[in-house]
Amino acid sequence: MNDSNKLDDSAGKDAGSPRIPSLTPSFPLASKATGRVITNVESPAPHLGWHSRGYIPHWDHPGMIQSINFRLADSVPGGVVEKWQNELSLTSQPESQRATELRRRVEEFLDAGHGECWMRRPELAQLVEGALLHFDIERYRLLAWCVMPNHVHALIETKEGFPLADVLHSWKSFTSSQANKQLGRRGDFWQREYLDRFVRNAEHYEAVVTYIEENPVKAGLVKIKTEWPWSSARFRALGAPASLPAS
Repeated sequence: MNDSNKLDDSAGKDAGSPRIPSLTPSFPLASKATGRVITNVESPAPHLGWHSRGYIPHWDHPGMIQSINFRLADSVPGGVVEKWQNELSLTSQPESQRATELRRRVEEFLDAGHGECWMRRPELAQLVEGALLHFDIERYRLLAWCVMPNHVHALIETKEGFPLADVLHSWKSFTSSQANKQLGRRGDFWQREYLDRFVRNAEHYEAVVTYIEENPVKAGLVKIKTEWPWSSARFRALGAPASLPAS
């Protein structure tokens, strides 16, 4: 972790500076009818492959497109998540379906705007967006994102040598330190846990991009997605495609 900590110190030096984001994967996406993701392969170190941080399984593998959701420390109380986990553990649903339902409940709760919602402050939203953009191309491809008042959506294509957990650590460590300084506070800024899900095909990819960029509209914050200033939607409106042609 020492190397990643060094990265944290530089992760947002230019936070808020104009950047031209990737917005597209480096490879064509297969359609649902013609392709599938093979997950029963060994992941090269330092990637973790299939692993779990408790309730939700995760797959850390290079070259995957990952949809990520991380949130402020006070946005979803731990007791609420634990209650949902206990409820879902009593169902007969497969683990993957329980994980999907848990993500749905968390995201619905987040959109209701619980907690301090620190990213309502433009300077903090800009800080977080700048951190996401900072290592685009170098450590991942940033395909879509949205900084909401109390949580963040990001869609990235992972690169070999940069595990998903380290990418998240870099974003969260730098932004929490800088945000706490600006707010004159101490303590946890982000919740330790995060949600992630790998994208399976072209149709799934397009649905995820739409969900991320429409989130401010769904939450009632704006009427049109391009009105939200902390999202990839405003860049995509300039003409970048949502995805590459399917192979």
